[in-house]
This record gives sequence, structure tokens and C-alpha cells, in this order.
Amino acid sequence: MLEELRISSLGVIEASVLELGPGLTVVTGETGAGKTMVVTALGLLLGARADSGAVRTGARSARVEGVLDASAVQELAEAVEAVGGVVEDDRVVVARNISAEGRSRAFVGGASVPVATLAEVTEPWVAVHGQSDQHRLLRAQAQRVALDSFAGPEHGALLGDYEELYARLQSVERKLAEMVASARERAQEADLLRFGLAEIETVEPRAGEDDELAAEESRLGFADTLRAAATQARDALSSDEGVADALSAVAAARSALDGVREHDTEAAGLADRLAELSYLLSDLATDVASYASGIESDPIRLAAVSERRAALTALTRKYGQTVAEVLGWAESGSRRLLELDSTDTTIADLEGERAELRAKLGEAAGVLSASRTRAAAVLAEEVTGELALLAMPSARLEIAVRRHDSEGPDQRFGPHGVDEVEFLLATNVGAEPRPLAKGASGGELSRVMLALEVSLAATNPVPVFVFDEVDAGVGGRAAIEVGRRLAQLARSAQVLVVTHLPQVAAAADRHVVVEKASDGSVTTSGLTVLDDEARVRELSRMLAGVEESEAALQHAQELLDGARSGA
Repeated sequence: MLEELRISSLGVIEASVLELGPGLTVVTGETGAGKTMVVTALGLLLGARADSGAVRTGARSARVEGVLDASAVQELAEAVEAVGGVVEDDRVVVARNISAEGRSRAFVGGASVPVATLAEVTEPWVAVHGQSDQHRLLRAQAQRVALDSFAGPEHGALLGDYEELYARLQSVERKLAEMVASARERAQEADLLRFGLAEIETVEPRAGEDDELAAEESRLGFADTLRAAATQARDALSSDEGVADALSAVAAARSALDGVREHDTEAAGLADRLAELSYLLSDLATDVASYASGIESDPIRLAAVSERRAALTALTRKYGQTVAEVLGWAESGSRRLLELDSTDTTIADLEGERAELRAKLGEAAGVLSASRTRAAAVLAEEVTGELALLAMPSARLEIAVRRHDSEGPDQRFGPHGVDEVEFLLATNVGAEPRPLAKGASGGELSRVMLALEVSLAATNPVPVFVFDEVDAGVGGRAAIEVGRRLAQLARSAQVLVVTHLPQVAAAADRHVVVEKASDGSVTTSGLTVLDDEARVRELSRMLAGVEESEAALQHAQELLDGARSGA
């Protein structure tokens, strides 16, 4: 997953490129050559605190870049894109700049991000184990997650059932808390709804009534004006008093053209059209006369209409712009009032549901705790066995699974159960087990982490592991076992180890040597991936301190052959 690491002006390293591959990669070199700077650089990419003292003397800033292969880890690509970074050809570039003044900048996929964001993106995929590093498995939450993963699929199903019940309980408790907290506001809302619904019920509005009343009020209010206009129009069309009117004029025109119609067909056509017009005018005059006679002044009805409109207007000022909207408000208000009036019943129902869920959750928590306890005993035994092979024969790992609260109706549930999981280590026979961070030295702790990671590799894989000083205080047969365990871990993950033991280096798939130049710096060409012949020389140097010792060369070849054969 980690393909390349570029380091510039960090510690004694002036400019180095470390190309990595799958499996186990070891980094060796003489003391002071800058091996540990590789781990320091990785720590910076994981969000470790920047130290201006790590900037190379005379340089303005140090820079570390890492190229990650995200092709098999969709979550990493999504995390990069979520912070504005770019994934190109399934590759992600992460970087960290540290100035000589102590300022620090971080980059993810080309986007400038806070250091905390860089850590959030990279830390889940790389586990660094060294004397001064933050160990993933020292955190209580990571220990619980590791144990749950180790426990297997049946345990995972139990955990899933518990988490589902817990989510339902949280939802019910939120609803219940909201109902109880808002009781006064709900009562006030109900009173306002009752008042409004009663007001609407008193008026009893009808859909479309406002438009009908507006038209009727206008007609009644202008009855005299409408009647006079209609009478005048009727007289203009057909007068009973012998004055000129439209019908008389059309009749005269028709008569004139009828007199000459036999002389011209066009004149005859016009005469026919005038005949049609006279019939239309006659019908229109009759309709206008009927309209005029139908208009009556009715002050009593006008007053009733005006009063009704005023009542409707009072409703539209409060509950909607039209009567239709007022009726819509009444309908939704009735539903809401029914809901509010059932508050006490709803609270009682929620309390009953909560009690039922708590009972079920208590049972699920008990089953989950028992499963965790069984898995803890198995994992502790496996890790203890691994420690014996890693030159810690008296060490013993214990995994405590404790309920963090008392049982009963007031039991407090957590999102993943009621247990506190803690990994404890006793380094000597008869010693009291202590938390991992306090129970071992730096070198011992790295070996404990190796034992844990090997035991958890199949169920809780992390793509990249980095070990620094995992072989501190180890030699002989135990060192070979450390190499074997690292190689075993590398079957399911990428492993990078900084070591001074030839037995560990011999187990590697790839061997990188850091060579110190004459001026004390490490140049680009000074960091080299070794071929088989060069590996033998480097292993002989690690064994005897010199490269040309025939005995050391023979021993180095034996180490390589033994590691390859698994002997």
C-alpha cells in the first residue's frame, strides 16, 4: 500500500527516496546513518507533532512525501476526496512540510489540510510501533475493536444485534425526552389550535364562498347604477317612445337595400346581413330589458352579505389568504390537535417501549460480554504463546473484560456494549498485570505489539505495519523467531522494520541499507535496495562488523538460506 517515501532535510538525511514493495522490508545501516529517521518521517505523515529540531542544520525546511496505493482500499480514496484531495491512477500523495521555525503544513492529494485531517486520513491504514510512537493497540477503543474482530463472525452477529437494539433505544429516548421537555409548549399549542378551530367552526366557511359573496356585494351595492345603465342601453336598442334607436336605423337600412336587391346580388347580400343584425338586436334588446327588470335594491341582503364577508375576512387574516387556505389550516390543525391530545398516551407508549428495549438490551449485553470474555481468554493465550517465542518467556498477557456499570433498571448502556476492555501485561512471574503502556519497556512493548498483530492479522488486518526496535534486547534463536513472526505478518500486510539484527534482516523480502556519506549526510544514492550478493555482505557486516570476513559471509549465507527454507 505504501509505495514510496521521499525524505528531504530531515535529521541527517539530506535527500533520500525509499521505494517499497509488498511483504517484509527491512532497513539496516550503521549507527547514526539515519535509519530511525525513516520511522520519524512516517510518523509525520501520520500526524505526529512536528519538531523544528528535526530539520537538517542549515536547511530552511524539511519535507516528507508518501505515495499510497489506494486501489484496494476504497475508503482511503473516499477520505482523500472528502477533504478536497485528488486520487490519480489509484495513487494518493500525502506530504508534510516543517520549517526551521517550527511551522508545519500538511497536504493530502495535493490539497492543503490541517495536520489533524492528515492524521484522520492516514492513521487508520498504518500502524507504527516504536519506543516513542503512539501505538494503535494502546487505546482502549482499539483494544475493544481488536477483541471483537478476533472473536469471529458469530460474535460479530451478537454485536450487530446489540448495536441495532442500542440504536432503537437511543431513538426512543430522544423522542421521549423531546415529548417531556416540550409538554408546556405542546399544551399551549393545543390551546391555540382549539381556539382557531372553534372560530372557524362558528363561521362555517364554504369553499369558493368568498368569491361568490364579493360578486354579490358588488351587484347589490351598485343596483341603481346598474338598472339605469341597462334601461339606457335598452332604449338605445329599441325605444318605446318613438325616438331613433338601433333597431329603427337597421330596419331603414335594410329597407333601402331590399328595394334594389334585384339589381345587384351584392346589395342583396348586404340586405340579408342587415336582416340577421335586426334579429340579433331584437334578441339583445329583450335580454337587456329582462336584465334591467331583474335588478332590485335589497339593503337587508346587502347588509347580510357585507357582514358575512367581514366574518370571512377575519378568518383569512389569521389562518390563510383565501377561504380554501383557511379550510386547509383547519384540516391540518385538527390532525395536529389529535396528535397533541394523545401526548400522554404517546409518552406512556414510549416509556413502555423503552423498558422493553432496555430489558432486551440487558440480555444482549450479557450474551455479548460472555462472548467477549471467552474470546479474551483465547487471544490472551495466543499472544502469551507468541511472547514466549519472542524472548519473553515469563511474560503473560491478560485481557480484562469489565462491565462499566452495575446491572439493573438503571444500567447505563454504551454503543458497543457495557464492557470496558483492557489489555494487561505481566512481564515476570508473580508480577501484577499492568496496562500495556506501563507494563513494558520500549523494546518489550514493540515485541508485545508484534505478538498482538500476528495474532490479530487474520481478523483485524491493517495494510501497513512499521516496527522500530522490535528486536531490542533480543538475540540468538529468539531473534530468528522475531524475523519469522514479522514474515508471517507480512503475508497479509505490508511490513517495514528498522533493525540491527541480521536474523531479522534475513527474513525480509526486500532489504534496504542506509549508508552514511563521508560528510555525515545521507544522499539519494546512499539508500539502496540490495540484491542477493549485497545482502550477504550487509548481513556479514551486521554479524561481525566487517564485510570481508569469510566466516561472517558464510554465516550470513546460512541465515538467508535458513530464512528462505523456513528452518
